[in-house]
Amino acid sequence: MARSGGFTYAAILLLVLNIFQVDVVRGQSTHPIEANALSAIKARLIDPTNNLNKWNRGDPCTSNWTGVTCHKIPSDTYLHVTKLELFKMNLSGTLAPEVGLLSQLRKLNFMWNNLTGNIPKEIGNITTLNLMALNGNQLSGSLPDEIGYLKKLNRLQVDQNQISGPIPTSFANLESMKHLHMNNNSLSGQIPSELSRLSKLLHLLVDTNNLSGPLPRNLAGMLSLKIFQADNNNFSGSSIPAAYNNIRTLLKLSLRNCSLQGVIPDLSGIPELGYLDLSWNQLRGSIAVDRLASNITTIILSHNFLNGTIPANFSGLPNLQLLNFESNSLDTIPAAFEPPKAVIVLISGNPVCDNPARAKGLCQPKSVNEAPSGQGPQVNIDCASCPTDKNYEYNPLSPIPCICLVPLEVGFRLKSPGISDFHSYKKAFEMDSTSLLDLSLYQLYIERYTWEAGPRLNLHLKLFPNNTNLFTMSEVMRLRQLLAGWEITLSDIFGPYDLLNFTLGSYADEFPTLVSSGLKKGALAGILAGTIIAAIAVSVVSTFFIMRRRSKHRTVSRPSLLLRFSVKVDVVRSFTFEEMATATNNFDDSAEIGEGGYGKVYKGNLADGATVAIKRAHEHSLQGSNEFCTEIELLSRLHHRNLVSLIGYCDEEVEQMLVYEFMPNGTLRDHLSATCKRPLNFVQRLHIALGAAKGILYLHTEADPPIFHRDVKTTNILLDSKFVAKVADFGLSKLALIPDVEGTLPEHISTVVKGTPGYLDPEYFLTNKLTEKSDVYSFGVVLLELLTGMKPIQFGKNIVREVKAAYQSGDVSGIIDSRMSWCPREFATRFLSLALKCCQDESDARPYMANIVRELDDIRSALPEGEDLLSVTSMETGSLATLTQSTSNSFITTTREHFDSSHASGSGLMDNSVPSRMSVTPR
Repeated sequence: MARSGGFTYAAILLLVLNIFQVDVVRGQSTHPIEANALSAIKARLIDPTNNLNKWNRGDPCTSNWTGVTCHKIPSDTYLHVTKLELFKMNLSGTLAPEVGLLSQLRKLNFMWNNLTGNIPKEIGNITTLNLMALNGNQLSGSLPDEIGYLKKLNRLQVDQNQISGPIPTSFANLESMKHLHMNNNSLSGQIPSELSRLSKLLHLLVDTNNLSGPLPRNLAGMLSLKIFQADNNNFSGSSIPAAYNNIRTLLKLSLRNCSLQGVIPDLSGIPELGYLDLSWNQLRGSIAVDRLASNITTIILSHNFLNGTIPANFSGLPNLQLLNFESNSLDTIPAAFEPPKAVIVLISGNPVCDNPARAKGLCQPKSVNEAPSGQGPQVNIDCASCPTDKNYEYNPLSPIPCICLVPLEVGFRLKSPGISDFHSYKKAFEMDSTSLLDLSLYQLYIERYTWEAGPRLNLHLKLFPNNTNLFTMSEVMRLRQLLAGWEITLSDIFGPYDLLNFTLGSYADEFPTLVSSGLKKGALAGILAGTIIAAIAVSVVSTFFIMRRRSKHRTVSRPSLLLRFSVKVDVVRSFTFEEMATATNNFDDSAEIGEGGYGKVYKGNLADGATVAIKRAHEHSLQGSNEFCTEIELLSRLHHRNLVSLIGYCDEEVEQMLVYEFMPNGTLRDHLSATCKRPLNFVQRLHIALGAAKGILYLHTEADPPIFHRDVKTTNILLDSKFVAKVADFGLSKLALIPDVEGTLPEHISTVVKGTPGYLDPEYFLTNKLTEKSDVYSFGVVLLELLTGMKPIQFGKNIVREVKAAYQSGDVSGIIDSRMSWCPREFATRFLSLALKCCQDESDARPYMANIVRELDDIRSALPEGEDLLSVTSMETGSLATLTQSTSNSFITTTREHFDSSHASGSGLMDNSVPSRMSVTPR
């Protein structure tokens, strides 16, 4: 340190500036071709509000041009444009063909502007493109065939333009396509039957065009299609193909006002159909649909020529909201037809209404709209006025009243919802969206919602900070990226969504760089670097940084999170970005094996031949990511057969990655899905449950200090090559509190609620008190999924409520997953009893994990000889045995007796005395 005293202040500052500017010296600027392409794009745009003023100076990537995001590519000295996002900036003019020169572009977003002219065919040159959003403009001309060259494109939104001409048959080559939105244009010709080759397509929206010809029968072969919406076209002379009954994944079929003829085909083979609209056509004959999926919320068959009677069983559909038969030729209402009062039934304009006695009072005009609008709860808050210098207001849902907060206002639209009444699904939407956005439930306030033509649901949302006046800049960036980048996936019942606006309001004044940089990470990195430079200069610690630079031989654009959080990572490997890119073939889509809220997961092959899973953080997850550090800190010191092993990490520049052992059989949820071709048998499910329980028990009793996982769910239970279960994803985990000086152990941790809807402990949700019993509740839901195959929340149904209702009604056998090839009642009884005890509302009534492991182990030990671990690793494909009706009554009785007796006595499994930390030795 003696030598450091000789440095002058100016010398130190110059030295630090030299360290942080080394990338610029090495030529880190935008690739010249791409820089010129951006200038050409700017020249074709009209910018009356001067939103692109920063495009007039400096280098695009290093000068933070608005809406431009860049990345470095391995083995390239230039920066490349990967995102061009100019969403709702009041731009007009045309889209220049030079956009095709942005060879590394992944996202192209010009939504909600006033662009005119054609879509340039040169876009077909951008083979890296995975998202193109041009909806809400005035684009015309035809869709270029060249778009079909984009093999990585998974979202194409050109809706709400003036595009004409046919749908190109080349679109059948879009092998990654999931979301194809072409509605509200002037497209003509037939829907190409070749689109049936799009095996990953989820949503096909072509409504409100000029399409004609027969409906393509080949769509029946699509493997993933959930929504087919083709309203307001002219398929004159065409009928609804009977083969559509084979679209097993279909959730919504909407063919309103399409000039369709013929009869309504049998649709009973669509197991999860939730919304059916065939109104304003020329359909004839009787309503021969004897059975529809119990999930269905909406049946609209009005303004056709249907005759006969209404199927009596329609009134018994449990989730039905709207039943519309207006203006047909129905002459009978069956005596057994008694819909619940909550269901809207519209039947006027039918001959049956000429006889009031037979009409059963259903023909009166309804004052209620088919799709009522609404507003958020009106809460009276008696507080003093907030300051007027910013857009302060009170959060009516906050558990702490009278805090002045500045919300973010979000315009959000459900483009094809599978419901007619939002009110009964409002809570599910709130839980779904806040969980995906990583917010507490009370941070989201739905100020109002309005139904629009389509029907589409327009929601005005307010996102409130968590009891602080303002969101941080990084939080604003994170939320906007999640919404504008379609990086959240709502439950299927809500369908696809549009981000209509993301109003910064006071945040534009608070953080000017949010506007000038288009919310780029470069701005944040620049601010961070400036702060570091100033701090270094003032504190005169130059020697430390000189040594650090010499030891690393490279410069990073931000301080390592691991250093900032003092994370010990001695036992895991540190990988470079280049090693990760090589392992995944430069993160090619073919290597992608999954995606979550934190980022994408890739299968990779390391230089030593090891196969690994690499979780790469989304850009919005990088800055200050506690999840990244928590996962490394916990997994680097946890070692158990039933916990996923962390091999290493990458933490450099703008990248954060975690490297795990590869689990070839994916997630437990994958094997419980209705589309799984080789479903697990009961013995396999039992072994998986036991393995996962042992992993969680290790966290609760053997880790020091104990750990509460906080996100136990079937997608976080992974299966290795022998179907051994391993618990994964510790990003939300919490360390249990340690005893105080008197040896007293606190009963809970008070913390903001985090987790996944459907798995959340209701007591934790209401009180913010986290205990080990919170993991027990979540694990109970996993057990119910294993036994029933159901999802935790689906079409507004909660698995815990459904199973409890079935148990109380005496119809337990009907919910057992029939795909299990062997499920004797005595074992299923004990398994169900255990699951229900784990899912008690009160945490004190739930068993500890030690009791759960003991009970599952006892069930396993009682299995007939030969049903051992070796037999469960061979996937059986024989006939699927089910519980017969002759055995169901004894099964129900035995279940009740087992559940009631153990619950009443408080003995055995329900002995909730706190187990010692060594009470069960995990195997």
